[in-house]
Amino acid sequence: MSKQTRGDRRRALYAGGHPTEEAKAVHRRFVHGPLPRLLPIAAVLQVRGRTSGRAIELPLATVRFHGAWYLASMLEATPNWVENVRAANGQARLLHGRWRDVSLVEVPASERAPVLKRYLVFAWSARAHFSIDWRAPIEDYERVAGLHPVFRIEAR
Repeated sequence: MSKQTRGDRRRALYAGGHPTEEAKAVHRRFVHGPLPRLLPIAAVLQVRGRTSGRAIELPLATVRFHGAWYLASMLEATPNWVENVRAANGQARLLHGRWRDVSLVEVPASERAPVLKRYLVFAWSARAHFSIDWRAPIEDYERVAGLHPVFRIEAR
């Protein structure tokens, strides 16, 4: 399978900016598997749904940058998890080695570019969802930074 075909398939899993049933099945396997406890970049975010009120769990990649950990949205359309985090005032739980209560602090768009660049070095699956190449100069990241929310993870 060519790189372009893999990228098209990854984008198809999030048609319209929302996960398809196939993507949700992948999420369930990831959430309940060993990776979030073993891989440094793998995490599971648990946040209260703004409409349902129930705890929603989804897999995300974390990235360490200048001594802090971050979560970033790979999708340009604002995904539900971002809206849920905003509605919960950043209060969430994160499985990253172990479960912990965290506060997610949204990073201003003007400060996101270097974090997003670092994110794409490690989050290979996210590359298909960005409109720029992962090796692009920082100026290209600055151009798209407003489209990809980024949150700094802080202990509660």
